[in-house]
Amino acid sequence: MPNPPAYEPFTLSSGGGGGDPVLFSGDRRAHGRLLRRELEDALPPENDEPIDRGTYVTFVSFPGFEIALESLDPQGSGEQPELISVGRDSTNDGVAQLATVYIPDGKREYFFKRLDAYVESLATKSLKNAKLVEGIREIRRATLRELWTDPYELYPTDGEAHWWEVWLRRRDGGELARFTNFTGVLGLSTSPHYLGFAERTVVLVRATLAQLSEAFESLDDIAELRRPHDVASLLPSLPANEQIDWVRELEGRVRPAGPDAPSVCILDTGVHRTHPLLVDSLHASDEHVADQAWLLRAVLGHGTEMAGLALYGDLQAAVLSEHDVALQHRLESVKILPDQGSNSRDIYGAITARSVDRPEIEAPGRQRVFMLAVTAPRPKRPSGADPTKLERYEAGKPTSWSATIDALAFGRAIDDTDVKLTYLDRDEPPTPRLFVISAGNIVDPVATDNHLDRSDLEQVEDPAQAWNALAVGAYTDRDDMSGAHPAFSGYTPIAPRGELSPVSRTSVLFNKSKWPFKPDVVAEGGNVASSPDGSSVDTPENLAVLTTRLQEPGGGYFTTTRDTSAATAQVASIAADVQANYPGLRPETIRALVVHSAEWTPAMRAQFNQDEAKTARSMLLRRYGMGVPSLNRALRSATDALTLVAEARIQPYERDGGTAKGKVRQMNLHELPWPTEQLQDLGNTDVRLRVTLSYFVEPNPSDRGWTGRYRYPSHGLRFATKRPEDSVENFRKRINKRARDAGAKPASLDTEVGWWFGSNQQQSAGSLHTDIWTGPAIDLASKGAIAVYPVAGWWKDRPQYDQSDRGVEYSLVVSIEAPSVEVDLWTPVSQQIETPVVITS
Repeated sequence: MPNPPAYEPFTLSSGGGGGDPVLFSGDRRAHGRLLRRELEDALPPENDEPIDRGTYVTFVSFPGFEIALESLDPQGSGEQPELISVGRDSTNDGVAQLATVYIPDGKREYFFKRLDAYVESLATKSLKNAKLVEGIREIRRATLRELWTDPYELYPTDGEAHWWEVWLRRRDGGELARFTNFTGVLGLSTSPHYLGFAERTVVLVRATLAQLSEAFESLDDIAELRRPHDVASLLPSLPANEQIDWVRELEGRVRPAGPDAPSVCILDTGVHRTHPLLVDSLHASDEHVADQAWLLRAVLGHGTEMAGLALYGDLQAAVLSEHDVALQHRLESVKILPDQGSNSRDIYGAITARSVDRPEIEAPGRQRVFMLAVTAPRPKRPSGADPTKLERYEAGKPTSWSATIDALAFGRAIDDTDVKLTYLDRDEPPTPRLFVISAGNIVDPVATDNHLDRSDLEQVEDPAQAWNALAVGAYTDRDDMSGAHPAFSGYTPIAPRGELSPVSRTSVLFNKSKWPFKPDVVAEGGNVASSPDGSSVDTPENLAVLTTRLQEPGGGYFTTTRDTSAATAQVASIAADVQANYPGLRPETIRALVVHSAEWTPAMRAQFNQDEAKTARSMLLRRYGMGVPSLNRALRSATDALTLVAEARIQPYERDGGTAKGKVRQMNLHELPWPTEQLQDLGNTDVRLRVTLSYFVEPNPSDRGWTGRYRYPSHGLRFATKRPEDSVENFRKRINKRARDAGAKPASLDTEVGWWFGSNQQQSAGSLHTDIWTGPAIDLASKGAIAVYPVAGWWKDRPQYDQSDRGVEYSLVVSIEAPSVEVDLWTPVSQQIETPVVITS
């Protein structure tokens, strides 16, 4: 759509209040005085000689209540009390919130004054600081455990040395040096790389609890402790017969893409570049390693297996075809894992950032899709632990790795001039990147399980929860055992055709109000078969996916692979081909088009049809995403289908004068070139409208409650479509309070029917929102206007970091389909626009 949207000043139509006040039923005066005494006990005696130190203090909420976190974290000039981390503790009475604050010695009066003012105001009609004071049950001196923001069940207490992920707060630039000097004196092992965000530096250290406690007592720099990542074991190469004649025949039909074509950059174990089916698409200068001490050549097979699918998409179809294979993109490879031994402990966010930097330096002008099929599993549940706690606390929470992916996708620059510290620089204008990441695999499927129930209980692995990444799960169309090896006689495929693969993970357990839907899409990942007696499972090659093999002496050229890794490589191939066909489109748009092209299989639709409630549908969305993407649907046109794309920019927030509190700033109104007459002529024929809004957010990875100024996303955007009974003017007034006359209210309308998910998807967390409306064509004829508007994010409440003045980019994809009739929807639209951005499906 070549015409830009009309933008206008904006105020949310329905303002949110501060929520219900805390209902305190106890003795307020006694409570305020008790908290004051507890604060006095938590703080050490003041020194006569001023020193640059402070104290960590933990505020504990009443069970079931949340503390007014922003009141613990004043934003004045100079050194102030700082909210460090927020955790939760399960008690017999419910879950209590634990907020840990660093209080500089010179700022302890900040809290004493608020407690005193609360007690003194009890004699007046105006109660002061009630929201803060009445939410706190206890104040105590913080211990190291209070800085642990992962599930408490995983907190190491055995006295042994463990690897810890330590988050240092940035305050004077010397925190990393102080910490590494301390660990050096004790002879502690640390990671070879460090990762820097705007407010945090992340490092790994191997230490006992006592040693880390000593660091906590000696330094004022530690903000959070988390468990480190364990990268999942990679699939071993599976043997295959030598197929040299097939290789040569396919070689003769392949036409590689040119050197300036887009690429899929495979972040994995390296690629066997000289494989005859890969060599013309992977130049020697496009092979890289994250660590210069590693071998450049591939030693492990997983990366080469991914390369065959990332390049060809469906390699089996290419082998069996009689036609030429015109490749539209190329490959790049960065080895991100060592070749021998167990994976060394490191900051995988820093390794990923450095790996992204390598090809961008080598070929800075090339478009690329970054593909990552290496994930870290969720923690094993400790023996005897409550089986629900890890899911409740852990599911969907960002990590340093997933936040790095989000920062890189948003476009943050990579500063790795320091050989150890990788800093994600936010001073330069962002250059967005597209990441395609596997959802992770269930490594121990059980034949007797309901595999869909099992998948719903197994959350996607780190870093697939990244908001800005395109996360890929696996489904399968492979349910035929007729070609199986005789050893698998009597085995039965577990998943029926078109269903989720038995190994694919989901986001059903994610906190629904905080974390996005994952996976976004699914692709072929093969199947698993049950033994005749149901006692075991296996992975016959006929249920897997054909791909290229790491060549070894006496080995073949082909092997099979499977699971979400294989699915991810195929989706990355689709994304790169979309880039090749439309080289001017932004990464946000490529992501939107891939998701917009996805369709649910009949087996998936049958699950949706069992329960038409929107909440149930949203749970299935967390299992299947939007279904199986298609390159043809993303690129091609049929006369009964039309897709329009808008790429625009919006400034989300502003401030009045010098106030720190921000407010939403701007709404964009897209009036679309619409086939109005053709839709009116269809009358009551059912048609389908699909809308996808895609944008990237800047992450705020520190765990300080994930609300208010501590929200994870920098900003949020939403879309709203015009109702059939609305004029454009009334639609504007309905969405934008600032478009109305003072005191005026919009006309009330019944809840709009026809949306597949409704607010469960359109208003959900995440940076991609898509939904489908089905209804009479005559109603759709008057729905040709869409508003895009901002909602809350951490930029709004943090003026020193807000980059709203630069604007943020988004992509809007809108399609109309009339599948049951033959009608030309494209031609009338093409006549309304002079130079359209044409993406049709």
